Amino acid sequence: MNLIFDIGNTRTKVALFSGSHLVKKETWEKCDLKTVKTFVKNRKIDNAALSSTANVSQAVENFLQKKYFYIRLSHKTHLPITNKYKTPSTLGRDRLAGAVAAFDLFPKQNTLVIDAGTCITYDFIDEKGNYLGGGISPGIKMRLQAMNEFTAKLPLVEQKKSKKFIGNDTESSLRVGGQMGTVMEIRGFIRAYETTFGKINIILTGGDSKALANHFENHIFVNNNLVLRGLNKILNYNVQLLE
Repeated sequence: MNLIFDIGNTRTKVALFSGSHLVKKETWEKCDLKTVKTFVKNRKIDNAALSSTANVSQAVENFLQKKYFYIRLSHKTHLPITNKYKTPSTLGRDRLAGAVAAFDLFPKQNTLVIDAGTCITYDFIDEKGNYLGGGISPGIKMRLQAMNEFTAKLPLVEQKKSKKFIGNDTESSLRVGGQMGTVMEIRGFIRAYETTFGKINIILTGGDSKALANHFENHIFVNNNLVLRGLNKILNYNVQLLE
């Protein structure tokens, strides 16, 4: 059994995998030693992997290193894909794990991962298993907040379900710009990748993925466990290297 941690700035996702099968997943507000020990108690776990965009408790890392075969994802970690990013040490670990999961889901196929969270990240992996990079832009919430914070009179509006692309007052115009502007951006990137690479798979993940998926055709796959699955794939790959 594999124990997987995806630690973000505000939440921690933890999962158990048996082989490539997701057995259990939880979301925590904090990742401390007591919570970890409670979660793993009476579970047969052999290996553990962790990816983090925030500080990690040294006590938690010490516990994982002592108890299991353990890896913390970095630019030096052995991968089942080839990382062509020019500055691998600056590449977000979640982006890298997502690319690994994408190539595992669609081997030998061109795939674009769109992670719609606080920021929107675009990550492309080609049919040969080369991670080529992508792009980063503001997420929906960030766009709406920015229009309020960087102007004197524009109000802060909340996200709402809407497919309108014409606003008939200030509030709806801001929402059109923030929400539908994001949709139009994503559509534009998809067209650009398809023009360059031909047929591609598209995976949508992240907090806004379900809301955005309604704006696209059926060939877009929504997978909100992508980073966890990628981390599990990386862990299994490193375990196999030891054998």
